[in-house]
Amino acid sequence: MPNLTKRDLVIRISNETGMVQQDVLNVIQKTLDYLTESLAKGQSVELRNFGVFEVKLRKARVGRNPNKPENDVPIPPRAVVKFKAGKEMKAKVMKLSEELSTGNDKPASPENPSQGAS
Repeated sequence: MPNLTKRDLVIRISNETGMVQQDVLNVIQKTLDYLTESLAKGQSVELRNFGVFEVKLRKARVGRNPNKPENDVPIPPRAVVKFKAGKEMKAKVMKLSEELSTGNDKPASPENPSQGAS
């Protein structure tokens, strides 16, 4: 199953709303810019029913080079973005794991939810 890209979003939203693709692209890009800007300031971004993005600080640690495990490599502390899925997203993703555990190796497509394993 191919990944969903920004271009795919633009096309789908444009087709569903009748908006010009360039306008949809501008809105999506501005949204992503504002999310990134907030995270770069250390703020959390909460999108109800979707999830929460937050910046966490990873502690400094000692790593190992897999090719030369006798050498310790210091890894400095750094900020990383963590995502916690919202209730609705968790529920929809859980349906996918249930489908996969029952033997269906192909999840339903977003365009046609009744389409599953064949």
